Amino acid sequence: NFCVMAAPFEDWYKSLPIITRTYATGCVVTALAVYIDLVSPLDLYLNFGRVKRDFELWRLITNFFFFDYIGLNLIFHMFFLVRHSKLLEESSFRGKTGDYVYMLLVGAIMLIFINFGLYTVMTYYPEMGKVLPKLMFLAPSLAFMIVYVWGRRNPHISLNFWGLFTFTAPYLPWVILAFGMLLNQNPIFDLLGIFVGHIYYFLEDVYPRISGRRILATPTFIKNLFDNAPPQEPIQLRPMGRPWGEGQQLGQEQQ
Repeated sequence: NFCVMAAPFEDWYKSLPIITRTYATGCVVTALAVYIDLVSPLDLYLNFGRVKRDFELWRLITNFFFFDYIGLNLIFHMFFLVRHSKLLEESSFRGKTGDYVYMLLVGAIMLIFINFGLYTVMTYYPEMGKVLPKLMFLAPSLAFMIVYVWGRRNPHISLNFWGLFTFTAPYLPWVILAFGMLLNQNPIFDLLGIFVGHIYYFLEDVYPRISGRRILATPTFIKNLFDNAPPQEPIQLRPMGRPWGEGQQLGQEQQ
């Protein structure tokens, strides 16, 4: 029975915290829209020329919702996005939805500014286009930022990679980066996510401890917008499987 088979997925989907569920849904819907030719990636990617010249402001947002065409690479990215965003939102951001939204906004703005800097350099020095990367979609970097922040905030969780070796959560982004390079993937997106994630972690977690000031305090209007509703209790489900190998699931604390 299709309804019976769909019930576990529906329960799992409803168990996702609101921001993780909303962002993941937006990414999946975007991939499906591209798959059925409802929209083209050329209409979504970050093109500062189009933004300035044609006022296509949506590109500043849509580039964060497209990872890849439907396939294994998309599944890989969605797995890490959903898993670690859920873990982060239900732990250090539990009951602080506004703070989590603000973290994503800060990360997205930093990524856009970095990309704009690269665009400016290549505009005035076209020969640099042969050296500097052209970043059309920043969704992978934003997702990697989430993984990085989760790892830094869970330094004592032990992870196991394919049963080959164990490591603690802060090293997870570097393990994924190395694994991607073995598959000939461009590391620039992961490195940007690590860079932006570290800036956020330092300004939000380290700097306030040494200075007594919190410069990334969430604006009041964002808190009022997202933190009025009480947090939902997560539904206890079996951990999701991962798209590779056997052994302990990445992100699961070792017994």
